[in-house]
Amino acid sequence: MQRLTPALLSCALLAPALAQQPATAPVSSIRVSGEAQVSVKPDRVQIDIGVTTRAEKSAEAAAQNARQTEAVLTALKKAGGSTAVLKTVNYSITPAYRYQQGHEPTLTGYTASNVVQVTLDDLARLSDIIDASAQAGANTVRGIAFTLRDQEAVHAEALRKAVARARADVDVLAQALGLKVVRVLSVEETGGRFMPVMRSMAAGANAASADVATPVESGTLDISASVMLSVEVAPAH
Repeated sequence: MQRLTPALLSCALLAPALAQQPATAPVSSIRVSGEAQVSVKPDRVQIDIGVTTRAEKSAEAAAQNARQTEAVLTALKKAGGSTAVLKTVNYSITPAYRYQQGHEPTLTGYTASNVVQVTLDDLARLSDIIDASAQAGANTVRGIAFTLRDQEAVHAEALRKAVARARADVDVLAQALGLKVVRVLSVEETGGRFMPVMRSMAAGANAASADVATPVESGTLDISASVMLSVEVAPAH
């Protein structure tokens, strides 16, 4: 008869003991989602202002564009104040052709384009920016985008409201089912974060001839947040 060594004997006795241990009881839980939205006035605006010129030769188009753009930049700096940030976002010189059916395209000249993006925190100056740039020679005003300087603070407020709403719903459900909340199991934000941007219509190139300032309404921005909350519950009594 084969004898078990002490080590083998210990393992043989341990296996039945482990098998007799009860499995962990499943946790009773409630899982709900919460959503909230915060509406705020934008405090930053970005606008693209461009100068487009045409001439028979590329050098002439570029030179004319440089002079006109320099005048626009001077006007923008004056109208925007010291806090305005100017950045060139596009510059191009392209040939222009005339097309006729049955004939080769005919070169008619060149087009030079320079687009400057203006970032402005003083929204009250926006109308002045548009009008001053048009009067100085800008012939493209587009892409007016209202945003926020500090999105995180507003998003945090929306997140707190979403969590509070989810917890309130949990308490209502638990009470209706005769349960009590024992502890929070998990909470996670759902949905991707995004930077809110509200774009307005492009301003017309005839702003220079207007007798009054170009009206631009900033409106409001909506910041949303959503969470998923899971809590452990147990009988209330």
